[in-house]
Amino acid sequence: MAKPEDHGEGLSEDALLDGRVRLLQPARGYRVAIDAVLLAAAVPVQPGDRVLDAGTGVGSAALCLLARQPQAWVTGFEIQVEFADLARRNAVLNGAEGRFDVVDGDIEAPPAGLVPASFDHAMANPPFRADGGGTSPPDAGKAVATVEGAGGLATWMTFVLDMTRPGGTVTLIHQAARLGDILAGFAGRAGGIVVCPLWPAADQPAGRIVVTARKGDKSPLTLHPGLILHGPDGGFTEAVQGILRQAKGCALGRGATQRRKARNATRE
Repeated sequence: MAKPEDHGEGLSEDALLDGRVRLLQPARGYRVAIDAVLLAAAVPVQPGDRVLDAGTGVGSAALCLLARQPQAWVTGFEIQVEFADLARRNAVLNGAEGRFDVVDGDIEAPPAGLVPASFDHAMANPPFRADGGGTSPPDAGKAVATVEGAGGLATWMTFVLDMTRPGGTVTLIHQAARLGDILAGFAGRAGGIVVCPLWPAADQPAGRIVVTARKGDKSPLTLHPGLILHGPDGGFTEAVQGILRQAKGCALGRGATQRRKARNATRE
C-alpha cells in the first residue's frame, strides 16, 4: 500500500495495486490491510459475473476485484453507514460507479433488494474476533469491523451461501484457527473446497487462510500449497508482490471447475 495522503475530513487517500486503486478511508481507526487484496485475488471471476462483497467496508476488495476484471459487476453490502458512503465515493474516485453499487444493511436482516441466489460469486472478510473474546477496540468503526456480532461466523456463512447461485463460489479470508467453523458452515451446501494457508514466513505457521467453495458441489476438499507472504529479508515474496502490485489472481477457485470439466469430457 502506498504512503497515504491527508485528504481532510479525518480521511486519508491511499493506493492499492500499485496505484490502480485509489482509496479514501479513515485516517485513524479501522484501516485496510492486505487481506482485502488477497481476498479479491482469490475470487474466480469472469467477464459478466455478478459478485457480492459482504461487509464491503470502504470498498477495497470490490475495487481490487474490478481492477483485475473490469467487466464484472460488484454489489457491496455494509452495515456501517459512514463506510458505505465512503465506498460509494471510492467507486466514483475509481471510475467504477457503473460497476460497483453499495447497499446499506445488516446480514442478519438483509433488505429485499438483495435477492437470494442472484450472485455468481460472494466474497467476505468477516470479523476475526468472537463477540466477548477480549477487549473491543475503542474505535467504534474498528470494533464493528473486527468483532463478530451475536450470530457469529455462522450468520456470515449462511448469508453468503444464500446469496450465491447454485454452482457459484464463496470465498472467505479468516484466521486459520476458524477453519473448522468455516468447513461446518459449508457442510451440505458447498464443496470443491480449496483451503489456501497464508504463511507469514517459510518457517512460521499459517495465521490466516483463504477458503473458496462452490455452492452445491460435492467434490472433495483440496489443500492448496499456500502463499508465503514474506521472504528472508522481510519483504513480500515475488508471488505476493504479483498480487499486491500487479493485480494477479490467486486461481484458488479453479480446481473444482477443472475437475468438473474433466468429468464431463469423460462422459462425452
